[in-house]
Amino acid sequence: MSSTADRSRRPLVIVSIMLATFMVAVEATIVATAMPRIVGQLGGFTYYSWVFSAFLLAQSTTTVIYGKLSDIFGRKPILIGGILIFLVGSALAGFAWSMASLIAFRLLQGLGAGAIQPVTMTVVGDLYKLEERAKVQGVLASVWAVSAVIGPLAGGIIVDNVSWAWIFWINLPFGVLTIIGFTLFLHEQITPREAKIDYLGTILFSISIISLLVILTETNSGFGILGPLAVVFVVTGALFLLQERRAPEPIISIELWGRRLVATSNAATLLAGMALIGLTTILPIYVQSVLGRSPLVAGFTLTMLIVGWPLAVMLSSRFFRAFGIRRTLRVGSFLFPFGSAFLLFLTPESSPILSGVGSFLMGFGMGLISLTSIVLVQESVEWSMRGSATASIIFSRSLGNTLGATALGAVLNIGIAHFGSGDLAAKLHDVLNQPTGLSDLAGDPAIRGVFDAALHWSFWGVVAVAILTFATTWLIPVAHDAGRRQRSKTDAQEAMTH
Repeated sequence: MSSTADRSRRPLVIVSIMLATFMVAVEATIVATAMPRIVGQLGGFTYYSWVFSAFLLAQSTTTVIYGKLSDIFGRKPILIGGILIFLVGSALAGFAWSMASLIAFRLLQGLGAGAIQPVTMTVVGDLYKLEERAKVQGVLASVWAVSAVIGPLAGGIIVDNVSWAWIFWINLPFGVLTIIGFTLFLHEQITPREAKIDYLGTILFSISIISLLVILTETNSGFGILGPLAVVFVVTGALFLLQERRAPEPIISIELWGRRLVATSNAATLLAGMALIGLTTILPIYVQSVLGRSPLVAGFTLTMLIVGWPLAVMLSSRFFRAFGIRRTLRVGSFLFPFGSAFLLFLTPESSPILSGVGSFLMGFGMGLISLTSIVLVQESVEWSMRGSATASIIFSRSLGNTLGATALGAVLNIGIAHFGSGDLAAKLHDVLNQPTGLSDLAGDPAIRGVFDAALHWSFWGVVAVAILTFATTWLIPVAHDAGRRQRSKTDAQEAMTH
């Protein structure tokens, strides 16, 4: 089995992938901008976070499932099917009449979105040789960067001039064009075989992962809710592992995930995801509250991350040819904790440029780590497992984001309790709960000092996880000269160690 497209059509496939990527990438930022207006019309502020959580839960849970299905039925039908589900969810979300209905339709969107990133990246692995793939991934990474900039702007324009419904309906023309592109230009040669879908494994995996993600995202809920969910997670997780060992077509291959290259790449990606979410959630708070800067300046610090990541991916093809994949991975794994260390030197008198430099270096390092991990994993497996292998990387990053947000948020709360006396800690929480709370902190040195110290505990957490990422990447088995002057996929595969 293989995916094919003659060289003249490959750019058209990539354009289709770019449209699909843009459609999903812009979703988070454009919806976030419009949510205040949506809540004002639909009500239900209590369920505000679930508009995002429902999408992410469905997307994260189905990523691995779609990866496996693409190995069984081919990339094209799974990709088009996922896009169709996403478009149906988008169309219905625009007609939402309550917060509950919006959450349900966002869940449907997430079920479709779970297919798009893993399968499109798998298609790139199918169509391009190792030495070509880095350039293509660089182009796709730039789509995420552009989406991060366009999303908030587009969301603001749409809700101010048309209707919030159009932040969902705008997906429809992009989705239709994407489906047409894949239908016309992506062709597969698939050898028919009897498919034995692991339905039980899929159900057990979904229940287990959803339970885990809800536990991690709803940590403030009482034991009466989290306790039963923990039991469900443990029981279904254990049953899932037993099922996967006996299923003829396991949804998650224990043998695949147990390979050293796949296991270490996934571990490094999970840890990197934990550290990166810490940067993106904590740094803007520090810049606004402790440095006393505007949201625009805080956004600048994250923009440097968004610039560094795709820039690293775009330059990686040159790094591969000049230094090989191994050295490229080592450089990325060093820059990642090196950039995070800049956070430790931030003080109330620091310039935002210092945080911007650290953010850029972490983004650049993450770009190299993420690309080399995907390339190594894709090159280590045959076509029939490439979808599952690619999805494992994306799932690990998503799970890392969730774990990181929970763990580092807990560290911040512990820090506030540690550094603030009872009155100061309570006063800090009162200020933070106000609409202008972050900017108000700059005018109260005592409270700002407590928050500064507590945030630095979280920064230490980011650095610690970044160092673990660095150490884990050195466990990834890759030949010393893999990727250098490669001329064929066969050569690339022979260069890898399994």
